[in-house]
Amino acid sequence: MSASTPDDLATTFQSLARRRREAIGDADPAALRGLVDELQRHVDAAANAVGSAADAAAVAAAIRARPADAWDDATLEDLRREALDAGAVLRRLTAAAEAATGD
Repeated sequence: MSASTPDDLATTFQSLARRRREAIGDADPAALRGLVDELQRHVDAAANAVGSAADAAAVAAAIRARPADAWDDATLEDLRREALDAGAVLRRLTAAAEAATGD
């Protein structure tokens, strides 16, 4: 994701809520609270980087609203790191949910 564009990052953050629901599936969300909270911390950090509400859709909207010439490398790198880390948490969340439901 090191070469990801702002639009790529917006798409990633826009999909987080859906991907979280899919990862949890039929598992009890309370049993996965630690991973869900960890995922939210990545969203919070991304929201802080773009000055939006701490919601993945709001992060995506803020990314899309920023003109291309208004981006700096440090902010883009922060967003890339949070997106990658969020993806890693989603993979762990999927595995934990599958283990919890016996899938």
